[in-house]
Amino acid sequence: MTAELLTLDIGDGVVLRGEQWPGDGAPIVLLHSGVTDRRSWRDTAAALGPRSVVAYDRRGVGDSDGVSADFRHVDDLRRVLDVVAPGNDAVLVGSSMGGGVALDLAVLEPDRVRTMVLFAPAVSGAPEVEQLDADTQRLSDLIDAAFESGDLDEINRLEMWLWLDGPASPEGRVSGAARDLAHQMNAALLRRDRDEHAGGSGLDAWGSLEQIRARTTVVCGDLDLPFFAERCRTLVRRIPDADYVELAGRAHLPYLEDPEQCARMIEAAVRDN
Repeated sequence: MTAELLTLDIGDGVVLRGEQWPGDGAPIVLLHSGVTDRRSWRDTAAALGPRSVVAYDRRGVGDSDGVSADFRHVDDLRRVLDVVAPGNDAVLVGSSMGGGVALDLAVLEPDRVRTMVLFAPAVSGAPEVEQLDADTQRLSDLIDAAFESGDLDEINRLEMWLWLDGPASPEGRVSGAARDLAHQMNAALLRRDRDEHAGGSGLDAWGSLEQIRARTTVVCGDLDLPFFAERCRTLVRRIPDADYVELAGRAHLPYLEDPEQCARMIEAAVRDN
């Protein structure tokens, strides 16, 4: 299935850019993480054929326009859905920060989101992590030191160890094209020197999980940061209609490691709803 370029004028002089894979049914909208852009989903999207799929770069990421004034990513998502998936049956697949944007919309407009698949999502209003495990703390300290020295290459290297390999895994566990792409995407984000907190919703989604009506599948790799696994299990306990899927031998970005596996899981979640 070949992707078509997608240009979305969401108003206020802002244009978001993405890709659309034409196909059957309500579009599956893929929302990227904070260390990637829409390219992270390409192989997964192609494997979802003949489903209709959309992936776009959030504001200030990839090919989309930069941050200009006060905005919220959840409002941008709502405008994207007005164009690509009008109505009340949105299917959202979000990774990390992208999962947080999906949750924000499910809280704001519970009737609009039919199905969600969330890969170790961020959650607006979630409590701060009080203590990191030793492996994550070690890498976090090294990343902080690299930021202090302004060494973007070192930041990228360490962040890919943390997010792609997993904090307790050896560096380079994931190799080849997946690692090359991950490095390229994160390097582009680091060069932009963007405020990663810009576009936050200001919502307390954490305090509103019981209001979510969407059929939800929460996914976490067993090599991911331990606090994400704990958070994901909490989400499944509190969201009324939710299941938990653990991916063996995967970390925070499993669709880069095995897009076919993730596509099958997404397809099953959509088909069963």
